[in-house]
Amino acid sequence: MSAHPTPGPLDGITVLDFSRVLAAPMATQVLAELGATVIKVERPGRGDETRGFEPRLPHGESAYFFAFNRGKRSITLDLKDPRGQDLARRLATGADVVVENFLPGAMERLGLGYDRLAADNPALVYVSATGFGQSGPDRTRKGYDTVFQALSGVMAMTGEPDGPPSKAGIPVADMTSGLWVAIAALTGLAGRAASGHGRHYDVSMMDVQLSLQALNAARLFALDEDPVRTGTQHPGRVPSAAFQTADGGWLHISGSDQHWAPLCAVLGLDDLAADPGLRHNAGRVAGRDRVMTALRTAIAGRDRDPLLKELRAADIPAGEVRGVREALADPHARARDVVAEFEHPTEGTFRALRTPLRESTGAPPPTDAPPLLGADTDAVLTELAGLDRGEIEDLRASGVI
Repeated sequence: MSAHPTPGPLDGITVLDFSRVLAAPMATQVLAELGATVIKVERPGRGDETRGFEPRLPHGESAYFFAFNRGKRSITLDLKDPRGQDLARRLATGADVVVENFLPGAMERLGLGYDRLAADNPALVYVSATGFGQSGPDRTRKGYDTVFQALSGVMAMTGEPDGPPSKAGIPVADMTSGLWVAIAALTGLAGRAASGHGRHYDVSMMDVQLSLQALNAARLFALDEDPVRTGTQHPGRVPSAAFQTADGGWLHISGSDQHWAPLCAVLGLDDLAADPGLRHNAGRVAGRDRVMTALRTAIAGRDRDPLLKELRAADIPAGEVRGVREALADPHARARDVVAEFEHPTEGTFRALRTPLRESTGAPPPTDAPPLLGADTDAVLTELAGLDRGEIEDLRASGVI
């Protein structure tokens, strides 16, 4: 069953999802939003550990879990039990994609590794999402989002120059890795369409974070300089920074050479506009201290919203530094249907963010609410594993499901 009332681009694709927590569940939610049937395999009695994470919705469900598990079907299987392993293998024979994020070697020990499953289903696309990948000396090392921010240089690059290292305001390691897990699954499906064969993809959170350092690495390779924290300022562009306004607000302004003269006109900085050495970005970077001091002084005497109106009228890229509440309440966000309402069997109506993907019609693909733990166990085992009622009840009595 697809979560789409009308077929999505992945309609007819079945994803067997052994993942939990954030990165890989985010990826399988993307696949569900694209129309795939995602079967989330969870531990009996407990499920994905994020079902116990804070904050809680009014009737006790986890808002954290709700953020990354919409549109899925939930079944419970004890993968440590040979009968649970056998059922998982039976489900994998009819799956198009398997996603898992256990430590390397764990799925092989359960008899659920790629080689074992691909022997029965050569067309299977198998994605392993781990912290450090399937190879290398750290392959079995554990870590969380902020650990990868620290190890990859992201944390060292975040924060004010005279302050300590800081994590990003969102779980950037988890969420960017989730996108790459989804890309791997889609890549495998595209390749399979041409060759008829599946493939095993190895997605490492550490690799993904290092890949985000492309511009900083380019600076390192070009200048042999280890980049440092610059706060809200761009190390290679002036101006590009947040400025405090007279009413206590903050405004981020960024521009290229064509915006320099209009910006000076709005702020009354005629002396800077007349300086030929500042007409091009390289000169402004070289004169960063002088330029930034003049900009801060001029902006500190203006209120945020009237100044922003003038900047937008002059076609200068600028935006308020907003909190999440203000950002989601913006009229443009509302017009784009960024926030949606979903119906859940115990929580009732709740709000969450839609997928950012839009079709040419402008309508975002619809997605169902997250599943209750094990809500689809009986149906999935009947439909896809061919079990009858007696077999299912026996498995439940034995704690396998």
